[in-house]
Amino acid sequence: MGALVMWMAAGFTMLEAGLVRAKNTAEILTKNIGLYAIACIMYMLCGYSIMYPGDEFAGGMLGSLVTLGSGLVGGADNSAAEVIASNGDTYYSNLSDFFFQVVFVATAMSIVSGAVAERMKLWSFFAFAIVLTGFIYPVQGFWKWGGGFLQTAGFQDFAGSGVVHMCGAAAALAGVILLGARKGKFGKNGEIKAIPGCNLPLATLGMLILWLGWFGFNGGSELKLSDVGEANAVARIFVNTNMAAAGGLIAALLLARLWFGKADLTMALNGALAGLVAITAEPLMPTAIGSTLIGAVGGLLVVVAIVGLDKLRLDDPVGAISVHGVVGIWGLLAVPIYNDDAGLGPQLLGIVSIFTWVFLMSLLVWYLIRLTVGLRVDEQHEYEGVDISECGLEAYPEFTTAD
Repeated sequence: MGALVMWMAAGFTMLEAGLVRAKNTAEILTKNIGLYAIACIMYMLCGYSIMYPGDEFAGGMLGSLVTLGSGLVGGADNSAAEVIASNGDTYYSNLSDFFFQVVFVATAMSIVSGAVAERMKLWSFFAFAIVLTGFIYPVQGFWKWGGGFLQTAGFQDFAGSGVVHMCGAAAALAGVILLGARKGKFGKNGEIKAIPGCNLPLATLGMLILWLGWFGFNGGSELKLSDVGEANAVARIFVNTNMAAAGGLIAALLLARLWFGKADLTMALNGALAGLVAITAEPLMPTAIGSTLIGAVGGLLVVVAIVGLDKLRLDDPVGAISVHGVVGIWGLLAVPIYNDDAGLGPQLLGIVSIFTWVFLMSLLVWYLIRLTVGLRVDEQHEYEGVDISECGLEAYPEFTTAD
């Protein structure tokens, strides 16, 4: 299941590479493969120990900061130990848990990549990735999944509509606010100008890879597949995940047709992803038709949110904040519809806590980076494309370089 989630890195890479302009493609590819490697190393060094510090830190706020730097490499390494169930049975190793969790933190960072595309300095992005994956993400992950206060308060987030997706969107929103819009996106009189991506077949492939990877994302979050009951639960999660994506795609496509007069492919792509994000908070309890409807609401919301962010002059080239943030919130609010153990109060507490922590900490980190090495490439390099200025090569040289 973790390997399926790792494959989502390819999905994000292809989706973003298709939705940016050709002159910025090599840089977006470099960002995505680089952030994955950074996430793996930082989560090993400190993120995992912050997020899963042990029972003595349960109910706290910041996880195991006293063991910062131990991770899986410290002297008291128990990474090969088995996780023990309440009845005394062993069912998976800590290394298995680490692998499954590390691909989640990489997913959260991937969300940021597309939102700040086409105008951010590559190494400034990597600097932020170090902090988000090593500290910001693990702290709020501990609150829900590591024994922190959100877990004890009854906040429900099965596979991470909030912990992963809204977290990535909140970090992206902070970066977009400080970074500003791409040149030419908004006119002086307030008009909004579309900036088409260079490769919609590639973007479509990316969405389908993400759709596939999401079966690992949600199915793997059941954490066990060794008896009939758990196998049936995973099968139900697979079906619900698939139906939510289908509902989101159809709803977004229909709304785009009614609103814009055309079947907008990019809205359809984001509609499918919105359906997947929406069902991630609770993919087990709903019926198949219920999952389809939850995904459909997500598909409608994402179209409205993308247009709304443009009107607010917040430039998100791939719609990541709308897909993972706005719809992530909807997914969390929808949990009590089918899960009797969930309540609106704990869900709101989780939404506010996670968003506030990630947004404010990210805003601080982005601001410090802007004060020191800067966030944005200069205007000439943005005009020419960041492939040359940041990477020294182009993804499509035969199309962008004259003979």
